[in-house]
Amino acid sequence: MTTAPLAGRLDGLLFFPVTAFAPDGSLDLDTFRAHVRAGVDAGAAAVFACCGTGEFHALTPEEFRDCAAAAVEESAGRVPVVAGAGYGTALAVRYARLAEEAGADGLLAMPPYLVVADQTGLLRHYTELAAATSLDVIVYQRDNAILTPATAVALARTEGIIGLKDGLGDLDLMQRIVSAVRAEGLDLLYFNGLPTAELTGAAYRGIGVTLYSSAVFCFAPDIALAFHRALTTGDDTTVNRLVDVFYRPLVELRAQGRGYAVSLVKAAVRRGGLDVGGVRPPLSEPAPEHVDELVLLVERGRALLKEIGA
Repeated sequence: MTTAPLAGRLDGLLFFPVTAFAPDGSLDLDTFRAHVRAGVDAGAAAVFACCGTGEFHALTPEEFRDCAAAAVEESAGRVPVVAGAGYGTALAVRYARLAEEAGADGLLAMPPYLVVADQTGLLRHYTELAAATSLDVIVYQRDNAILTPATAVALARTEGIIGLKDGLGDLDLMQRIVSAVRAEGLDLLYFNGLPTAELTGAAYRGIGVTLYSSAVFCFAPDIALAFHRALTTGDDTTVNRLVDVFYRPLVELRAQGRGYAVSLVKAAVRRGGLDVGGVRPPLSEPAPEHVDELVLLVERGRALLKEIGA
């Protein structure tokens, strides 16, 4: 754990590593460590361990603790480590405390399990989670955890809650949330958390959401970093070419199968030379032809980087 405030350190491309499993399905910490280390060395601004891409849903509390601790050790204070926390409030608190014990710098609060709660219940859930540890909390809006602007304002007033990650993709709602929080003189960090955030990066920046998570960074950090540089420096030509040649086809490929936001990413990491194993049930492996198509997409993306000198 680092001593600097988390909010001031989240500036750059955010890395959500996959969780490595051995051939027998058990946790492969050595390979996970190598994956985290490679990402930090490549230029990640933060490591978000055991979150959506990291199959949080499939990990036991003990595996979660071990992965979070390994991410902290491999990051070695160079970048902050944020760990997932989810399910109902009691379990989310348990995971939060395990993350704190492991030395994490913060939490990404996943949607509560299964139930569709009202705004009062969601606010109570996140408030209790934030109070359970000293870790800063980023709330992940998606699926069954959609916030109104008024609830977002209440969260912004809550000690320990520093950010909101949007996985819904409703720009109208996000604009109203940003405006409502700002109008109250409050502040939150905002994150674009869609499965391939680069595709909507320019749109989100238009409403002041500049941070985003990159699944592509897991298997093609050079492409992800080139896009991030172009987006943050206003190089619209490079942004548009990468969208047209790589990111739009990637999103269309990802839509070919359920769970591909995780399983296809993990397959791409394997094809890149690091055997992180397969996904755990209930996810299943992507079709081989889709993995081959992704490999070709990465080759085309890298050829474009050479062409434009990015």
